[in-house]
Amino acid sequence: MGYQHKMADGSAIALPVGKVVCIGRNYAEHARELNNEVPSEPLLFMKPSSALSPMEEPVRVPRDMGSVHFETELAVLIGERLSHVDEQAAQHAIAGIGLGLDLTLRDVQDKLKAKGHPWERAKAFDGACPLSAFLTPASVGDLTDVELRLSVNDQVRQQGNSAQMLTPILTLISYISQWFTLEPGDVVLTGTPAGVGALQPGDKLRVEIVDLLRVDTCAE
Repeated sequence: MGYQHKMADGSAIALPVGKVVCIGRNYAEHARELNNEVPSEPLLFMKPSSALSPMEEPVRVPRDMGSVHFETELAVLIGERLSHVDEQAAQHAIAGIGLGLDLTLRDVQDKLKAKGHPWERAKAFDGACPLSAFLTPASVGDLTDVELRLSVNDQVRQQGNSAQMLTPILTLISYISQWFTLEPGDVVLTGTPAGVGALQPGDKLRVEIVDLLRVDTCAE
């Protein structure tokens, strides 16, 4: 089965499956845990639509490519075309709020970074972006106070709040739209809190927007 956007109640979303725009190092503690400089402006990279997979299905861990890290993120589904917009227009265009895993081939990424090369080989492979179903923006409420959490084998590994983001969600969407157009069906991954680590086949994962959305899945 391929990926299709859907709401948390199981209903399909009448939007195409587009690109994923990711924000690197949007939580200062995550930047520091990987010995990266904390950026002064959003760090953007992309995953293609072929990277998307349903989060409730088993998460496939690439073999023979070194360490594969989980990075848990709030995901924002875009419902309208956005180009050079302000934060008010960005808010109006949000079709859903969900969860994403930015799977990363960490050893591959470290080698690419050392050479000053782009990250796509480490970030954009097939299945590199499992996504949950989406909640309505109204049900989530204040986007500057959203708690997310990842447990692996019943141990909390990542926990953060959108209040800790260096660049808030609406500011991010507006910023992205100044550089390139966001289309209906695109997804924005908003950065990961500290606590990233290696994912192993057989791991059991629970990914949550605390008190609002929960996905139980596994790695294989």
